[in-house]
Amino acid sequence: MGFPSKFARAPPPTATDFVGDEKASPGLIPEKSGAHDELEAFTQSHQRHVVPEIERRVIRKLDFRVVPLVTALYVLAFLDRSNIGNARIAGMTKDLKLVGNDYQWLLTIFYITYIIFEWQALMWKVVPPHMWLAFTVFGWGIIATCQAATQTWSGEMALRFFLGIFEAGFGPGIPYLLSFFYLRHEVGVRIAIFLSAAPLATSFSGALAYGITSGHSHLANWRLLFLVEGLPTLCMAPIAYFFLPDTPDQARFLTEEEKVVAKARGVRQVGGTKRVGGIVWKEVGLALLDLKCWFTAFMYFSCNVGFSSLPVFLPTILKDMGFNAIDSQGLTAPPFFLSFLVTIFSTWVADKTQQRGYTIMALTTIGGIGYILLATVKTVGVRYFGTFLAASGIFPSIANILPWVINNQGSDSRRGAGIMLLNLIGQCGPLLGTNVFPTNESPRYIKGMAISAAFTFFTGVLAFGLRCLLVYENKKLDQKYGSNKNRVVNQPGAEGQESEVGEENYGPTFRYIL
Repeated sequence: MGFPSKFARAPPPTATDFVGDEKASPGLIPEKSGAHDELEAFTQSHQRHVVPEIERRVIRKLDFRVVPLVTALYVLAFLDRSNIGNARIAGMTKDLKLVGNDYQWLLTIFYITYIIFEWQALMWKVVPPHMWLAFTVFGWGIIATCQAATQTWSGEMALRFFLGIFEAGFGPGIPYLLSFFYLRHEVGVRIAIFLSAAPLATSFSGALAYGITSGHSHLANWRLLFLVEGLPTLCMAPIAYFFLPDTPDQARFLTEEEKVVAKARGVRQVGGTKRVGGIVWKEVGLALLDLKCWFTAFMYFSCNVGFSSLPVFLPTILKDMGFNAIDSQGLTAPPFFLSFLVTIFSTWVADKTQQRGYTIMALTTIGGIGYILLATVKTVGVRYFGTFLAASGIFPSIANILPWVINNQGSDSRRGAGIMLLNLIGQCGPLLGTNVFPTNESPRYIKGMAISAAFTFFTGVLAFGLRCLLVYENKKLDQKYGSNKNRVVNQPGAEGQESEVGEENYGPTFRYIL
């Protein structure tokens, strides 16, 4: 039987073809994609047979093309939002005549628009991803670069307002985008690599700011900082447009044979071949009523209280410990580089053990202890050690919360809604986190540190509660459908065809990841 030309050219399956690493399983009928005839033609031709060697090659190419691209962009996004902390101690406060809570408002206005425009996470399913990515990257790149020219506090407020809008269209939706490319058991570590760009960017920001502000320029150091860190984002916009595939089977870097396998993986994953072009609003509504989504949303809120404040206030905190402005820029790098390493390692452990709840509980304990040291100890060396603990607990916790949402929702629309709710509630955390470090409480900022510690520990409590709920839900599924251990999966349907279902949709074999 020949393969339909509209999908790809490939020889028919042979006796050597067999299902890859993750076997397909029956479930409920997935979201309607409007491509029933195409799906039927595809399954009849290839019956979702995947050669494991080719599948591994597809995954490897995605890992080297898609993940580095979005990770590099997130590094730039995080630099452009948080370098205001470095600019503050490099002369911006004096030049813009910031007094009282002016600096706190520059942080707050970003998160107000970032929260209001969280709904843009769903745009990745509506607009071709390569177009949406290029639009958002170009938008925030222009805004970030223009900060170098601002002359007043009100001008900087306006720029931070629009910076929040454009960045809200990028970062919150990338975990959702990655779920188009990777299966349920694969996506966690890729999301972690993407999110680990945050501590990496923070360490890079400190080192870069140290290099820029330690030089002598006719342009004010803080203006040069915004310019140097903003222009690369503009350069990345055309790269984003031409190098991000909308779906795996459209990737130009895959061979025709690999595209067939990529398409088969999509059918196996969600029961259809079309991932972009529409949203099932009923599924969105069901996700918004799901208690599990609210658990992770409030976990994200609690974690973000400390997550948002540490990068923007750490240079000031170090300066208030007694270090000069130049040294405090450089000393921000080591804690966040360690956090980058812990982020990768902790998510790898969580993927291997399938125990995200326990991982988050351990990380939040470490982070909470770090904040307690910062709040209660006066010794400079111990307080600096506390920044290592705080950064190594709070950043990796975020990287484990986001995959938990993706893992435990059973359709594309539900995953998108879960990510949207997570960010809508979770991004309110920075509104608190960036306003509990008033300048009159320096150098120890006891109230801010104590509040960050309390919310970090509370994240661990919520993780424990969610895990208990998921254990209960899995027991109910076992009672209803029987244990998965003895289940025979990947059985063909009538006339040798598999059911038009996705293994990641809710159904007899779906179980929640703990």
